[in-house]
Amino acid sequence: MASFVVEGGHRLKGSIRPQGAKNEALQVICAVVLTPEPVIIENIPQILDVLNLIALLEKMGVEVERLSDHTYQFKAEKLNRTYIESDEFLKACAKLRGSVMLIGPLTARLGRSVFAKPGGDKIGRRRLDTHFVGIQKLGAALSYDSARHAYVLESIGLKGCDMLLDEASVTGTANIVMAAVFAKGRTTIYNAACEPYIQQLCKLLNAMGAKISGIASNLLIIDGVEELGGATHRILPDMIEVGSFIGMAAMTQSEITIEEVCFPQLGIIPEAFKRLGIRMEQRGDDIYIPAQESYEIESFIDGSILTLADAPWPGLTPDLLSVLLVVATQAKGSVLIHQKMFESRLFFVDKLIDMGAQIILCDPHRAVVIGHNRAVQLRANNMTSPDIRAGIALLIAALSANGVSRIDHIDQIDRGYEDIEERLNALGAKIRREE
Repeated sequence: MASFVVEGGHRLKGSIRPQGAKNEALQVICAVVLTPEPVIIENIPQILDVLNLIALLEKMGVEVERLSDHTYQFKAEKLNRTYIESDEFLKACAKLRGSVMLIGPLTARLGRSVFAKPGGDKIGRRRLDTHFVGIQKLGAALSYDSARHAYVLESIGLKGCDMLLDEASVTGTANIVMAAVFAKGRTTIYNAACEPYIQQLCKLLNAMGAKISGIASNLLIIDGVEELGGATHRILPDMIEVGSFIGMAAMTQSEITIEEVCFPQLGIIPEAFKRLGIRMEQRGDDIYIPAQESYEIESFIDGSILTLADAPWPGLTPDLLSVLLVVATQAKGSVLIHQKMFESRLFFVDKLIDMGAQIILCDPHRAVVIGHNRAVQLRANNMTSPDIRAGIALLIAALSANGVSRIDHIDQIDRGYEDIEERLNALGAKIRREE
C-alpha cells in the first residue's frame, strides 16, 4: 500500500489546472450504457474511481477506446448480460461507489438490474432508498436476493409519473433521470438535485436525444423517448479540486494561479473561502491567490461565531468542509464547521489535533475550530487517509507543517486526485510516494 512522505514548510508558486470533475465523470460514463451508438467524453480525470468504472464497463461488454490522455469513446452496442448477472459483477460493484449509477441505465435499457450495496468512502451510512423508490415509481419492481446479498430491479416497461424526492440526492437524481428518459409519457421530478454534475448529465442526455427541461432547477421534466443516439461531451473542471488548491495556497502562504476553473459553476465556493479571510482575484476564467501572511475569519453581522455548513446546491458542497476545516486551523478567529449530510466525515480531526490544531469535536456532525493565527505552526505527524476529502485535507496540513509527515493509505487520495504529488511538486512542494 502506498504512502506520501511530505516535507512541510515550503511555499508554493506557479499555475495549476484542475482535472475534470470526478463526480460528473462517474455519472456521464454510466450514461453511455443507454445507447448502442458511440459516445465521446472529453476531460476524463485519470483517477482510480473513474478508471475502475471504465474497466467495469469493458467487462460489461462496452467497447472502450482511449482517443487521447483524457478523451475516451464508449460504444455499448452489445452488453454482456451474463456478466451483468454474475457474482463477479456484484463483487465489482460492491467495491466501487460510482457503480450505483448503473442501476437506472440498466433497468431502463435491459428491463433488469442486479446490484450489491456499493463501496466507497467510509463516511457514514449512505442509503439508496431515493434511488430505488424513484425507479419503483416509474414502474419497476424491487426485490432482495438474500442468497446473493443483492437487490434486483425488474420492469416490463417504465411509465412516466410525478414524484417528490425525499432528499435532493445527487446520485439518486442521476439514476432516476437516466431511467426516466425511456419511460413512456412525462416524468416530473421535484426536489431534484441541481448540482452542476446533474446539469451536465442532463445536457449530455439531451445531446443524445433525450427531452429534459428544467435543467439547473429542482424541478426536472422528462418526456420519454424510444431511443438515444451518440454524442460528444466535455466534463467540467473539478470544483472540489479548485477549492482544495485555494485552501492549499492559504495554508502554505503561497502565490498560486488556478487556471480555467469555469468560474460561474463554482457557486458559493469562493465566497466560503473569502469568509475565512482568504483573498483571491478572478482573472478571466482563472483564480489568482496572492501569498498571505495571515487571514482572519469573519463573524456574522450580529457578532456571533461564523458557521460553515453543507447544503444541497446551490449551498456549500459537503466535499469541501474537510478542506475548509483544516484551513481554519491557521486563521485568526473561530468557526463552527457543521457537516450535516454524513456522520463520520469529521472523525479525521483527531489527526489534526495531534498536529497541534485546536479543534473541539462537538459530535459526529459539528466541530469548532479555534484558529492559531500562525502563532503555532502545525507539527509533522504520521497519519492514515480515511477517505478522499479527509486525505487531501491531511495532505494540506502536512504541506504547512514543520518537519516530515507520512500519510498512509493514499489510494484514497488517488481515487479523487490525478497525479497530485507530481502536480504539486511542480509548484515547489516536497512530496515523495513510497510503495
